[in-house]
Amino acid sequence: GVFDDGNYWDIKAEFCKETPEDILVRYTISNRGREKSKIHVLPTLWFRNMWSWGEECDAHLDEKPLLKETKPGLVSATHMTLGSYTWDLGTDQSGKSPDVLFTENETNYKRIYKSDTSAPYVKDAFHTYFISGDKDAVNPAKEGTKCAAHYDLEIAGGEEFVIKVRLHKETGGATLEDAFSKSNFNDVFAERKKETDEFYDEVIVCQDPQEYLVTRQAYAGLLWSKQFYYYVIQEWLSGDEGQPAPPAARSKIRNSEWRHLYNKDIISMPDKWEYPWYASWDLAFHMIPFASIDLEFCKEQLLLFLREWYMHPNGQIPAYEFAFSDVNPPVHAYAVLKIYKASGDCYENRDKVFLAKCFQKLALNFTWWVNRKDPDGLNIFQGGFLGLDNIGVFDRSKPLPNGGKLAQADGTAWMAFFCELMVEFSLILSERDEIYEDMASKFFEHFVYIMDAINYGVAELWDEEDGFYYDSIISDDGTHHLLKIRSMVGMVPLFSSLVLWDSEAKIRPGFYERTRWFLNKRKGRTCKTQILRRARSPVAGVDKEEQAIMLSLVTRDQLVRILKYLLDEEEFLSPYGIRSLSKYHEKHPFTYTMGAETYTVGYDPGESHTNMFGGNSNWRGPIWLPMNYMIIENLERYDTFFGDSLKVECPTGSGVFMRLAEVARELSQRLANLVLPGKDGHRPCHGGDERYAKDPHWKDLILFYEYFHGETGRGCGASHQTGWSALLINFLRCINNRNLIVDHATAMINVQP
Repeated sequence: GVFDDGNYWDIKAEFCKETPEDILVRYTISNRGREKSKIHVLPTLWFRNMWSWGEECDAHLDEKPLLKETKPGLVSATHMTLGSYTWDLGTDQSGKSPDVLFTENETNYKRIYKSDTSAPYVKDAFHTYFISGDKDAVNPAKEGTKCAAHYDLEIAGGEEFVIKVRLHKETGGATLEDAFSKSNFNDVFAERKKETDEFYDEVIVCQDPQEYLVTRQAYAGLLWSKQFYYYVIQEWLSGDEGQPAPPAARSKIRNSEWRHLYNKDIISMPDKWEYPWYASWDLAFHMIPFASIDLEFCKEQLLLFLREWYMHPNGQIPAYEFAFSDVNPPVHAYAVLKIYKASGDCYENRDKVFLAKCFQKLALNFTWWVNRKDPDGLNIFQGGFLGLDNIGVFDRSKPLPNGGKLAQADGTAWMAFFCELMVEFSLILSERDEIYEDMASKFFEHFVYIMDAINYGVAELWDEEDGFYYDSIISDDGTHHLLKIRSMVGMVPLFSSLVLWDSEAKIRPGFYERTRWFLNKRKGRTCKTQILRRARSPVAGVDKEEQAIMLSLVTRDQLVRILKYLLDEEEFLSPYGIRSLSKYHEKHPFTYTMGAETYTVGYDPGESHTNMFGGNSNWRGPIWLPMNYMIIENLERYDTFFGDSLKVECPTGSGVFMRLAEVARELSQRLANLVLPGKDGHRPCHGGDERYAKDPHWKDLILFYEYFHGETGRGCGASHQTGWSALLINFLRCINNRNLIVDHATAMINVQP
């Protein structure tokens, strides 16, 4: 590739603030090659176009802003709502101020629409100026709504040059020399860096330098992936005044049923380079590592997606811009619980107002799931692909080719998980208002019905012979056929593991009595609810035998049988975490014939070899961090219940038996190894690239990939997925003796490590 001979330019951009309205920027331009070479660098300043879209546009500006060169090295920026700013430009190699080029931030209609109505100066003018040599492309009057400082540099091999620019409120009287003096510029950077280091030293628990480095870069990626996102469906469907009309078909295509949706916020993106749009189930996982550095932002994000201008009136949470109606796992409630627990070190100090606000809207979302995704009222849920793209033998978001219904093990298990979360929310909030005890009972009973359905219902999603959960096709005549694909779909039932202690339940008498009645009188439906006596109380300092109820879809025997697969290196257990599809299918691909068509699923540990869902993601073997996180946290939760009484072989067949909490740490270590250098200096995520192991300019750079190869750990897909791959922060915390369940604070109900 272009980097092979080492002849490339390396540009580092650093930003800091002196005050909230004084932004300092430092660009270090490094010639990594051996020969002297020229480069044109164009720091650019522009106003977002808010004047061309007509008065119907919510963001319309009556008065066009202006950028204007006032003297060499100074550009004034005037805006009717933002006020007046000055853009200071540091000198070039010769000590002179750079030439500043001006144009308008206007669409080039001639290039885009073959129209002659373009303004004389358009947004791609600088490209035309430099690449085509058209000097008339820029405004000689030195004003406009977009400008760029032209630094024409010649730098010797191995050398560098630093460009300094500064954007600040107009103050008057300050000189360029003042703006870029050591005390006013470099010293400010040094002070901000010192403050940042002190902050992260408080947050990061890792002592190992490499673990610390990974964590710092993951946090940086989370912050960098914030983005202003502006999408108003009604305006998009109607088109903008003064612009070419949208095609008539637009009003009937995607998202037309989301006319209420009004997005105009800063939102955490999956990957601001490759996926510059929000995905609600991704965002839920972003908040888990984010909580350690900006808890208020997490609360705002989770509440935002429950607001009436985001959530559909029917209760659905929007998925992502290309299909808001797609169905993703109901993990928003899970993120709410994590952020609530992070909001204080004990029950009394936690933000119950935040929890109550979320609870009301999540109850609407729960109702949407029940009404829309349980078509027969049998507590067997559908839901579509549920974020797992190509994991099924069919596209699970579409009707089955020959009719019938697909009963989904993961869709059903996700709803049980949702029930448990709502039980826990209700019990927490019942401390404020006893009416929540009634809601806790409602969700508890619904959980038991789902538990019965997934294990004994018409679909029979548990296969006793194999000891695993599978999706099932229910034909129109009532017969069913299990799709025996060992995949992450069959792991989702493990995510239901809520423990309720008598000491906690009894202080809520209404819930306690109804629960006892339900368990005693309806044993046919509650045989899977586990009862265990422990000689330890969750109340500090009190030793007594106490009864605990675990709400789990699986019995102890089912748990052990599933874990046998999960911890088998010839099945799910990779050197770098849990695979999304069992390696068993490498030699034993699953095939299913329906009519004249034969469908196949085989183990595919890297990039996808199918075009399902566009082919740019793959759930047929690679390692995905969010699902690994769910597995690990629930292993810890099961361990709080079973303790020393349950140990499993890890890896399967090794003869080494571990408590489930020890298994959780083992999996966390394997996942952390994705980004930690081995003895040879290679980080597995970089796929053996020598530069990342030996080149001093590359070896400390870490990419956080969308997913990882199931055999080698090589990163696949988007490469700045911080994003949910920032969950590596939490795996590193786990191997440093932090329990994922109570990482931020001790849980209120039952979850005592």
